[in-house]
Amino acid sequence: MSKQRPPRYATQKRVLVTGGAGFIGSHLCARLIEQGHSVLCVDNFFTGTRANVATLLDNPDFEMMRHDITFPLYVEVDEIYNLACPASPVHYQFDPVQTTKTSVVGAVNMLGLAKRLRVPILQASTSEVYGDPSVHPQVESYWGNVNPIGPRSCYDEGKRCAETLFFDYHRQHKLAIKVIRIFNTYGPHMHPNDGRVVSNFIVQALRGEDITIYGDGLQTRSFCYVDDLVAGMMAMMATPDSVTGPVNLGNPGEFTMLELAQLVLELTGSSAQLQFRPLPQDDPKQRRPDTSRARELFGWEARIALREGLGHTIEYFREVVRRVDGA
Repeated sequence: MSKQRPPRYATQKRVLVTGGAGFIGSHLCARLIEQGHSVLCVDNFFTGTRANVATLLDNPDFEMMRHDITFPLYVEVDEIYNLACPASPVHYQFDPVQTTKTSVVGAVNMLGLAKRLRVPILQASTSEVYGDPSVHPQVESYWGNVNPIGPRSCYDEGKRCAETLFFDYHRQHKLAIKVIRIFNTYGPHMHPNDGRVVSNFIVQALRGEDITIYGDGLQTRSFCYVDDLVAGMMAMMATPDSVTGPVNLGNPGEFTMLELAQLVLELTGSSAQLQFRPLPQDDPKQRRPDTSRARELFGWEARIALREGLGHTIEYFREVVRRVDGA
């Protein structure tokens, strides 16, 4: 691989974060700036918002650019984090063709940029590449059980194809790639109407509405607080070029939907009732990461317990609900 471009200053890097005004991207931008780097945040604001990066807008080391990565981007940077893509079923099923294009065409454009600049690029892939898994917990060597023509395929298969592109660019062009698979993540800056279980439960509980449980509520998920995830992403980026992934990032603690609902009700003090509805098509029955590879490669593991993380998230949503409802 050819020599990488030197950073603009001795320690400061100029870092491109696509999807940087989204839930996870906004936290990543803030952490990168805290560590002394300059950040170029690119977002088309389909699901991201300026409010998520409001505290960064006046920072001289932060630049905001409205751009859709399905179109080429010509900038000068030292690292690329590719996070752009709607990640909740409500959002990615709204325009499934655009979702697939964002994952696939967007990956081609960002990989092309990284190739031109000879800089490392990290792909935010997803646990959805495992589909409805027959292996539990999920390890990176598992190829998955994905429906290629279902309503979730635009996201699942789009991300799988993006991984293919990343590894082909690595093999064919010797590009320095980092691929992480993100498991359920929660925290401040989540969209209140994104349809994800944590935001759904919290907003419903705060409003005193029925808590919507799909299926019997015994399906399981693992929930990683966003601060832990961002630390894992940056640790992965800092690994030698020989470390490509894929690497699971998530909290291996496993909870049923019923357990999550009861904990949210307890922490919010809500008297809301549970309402059961049919399980959506292709909804995974269980999801839990094996994170031993991340621990072995760069010493990362999730540290923030669900109760603590939910407490921070509930306080964020209290303000969101108060502002939206005018209470």
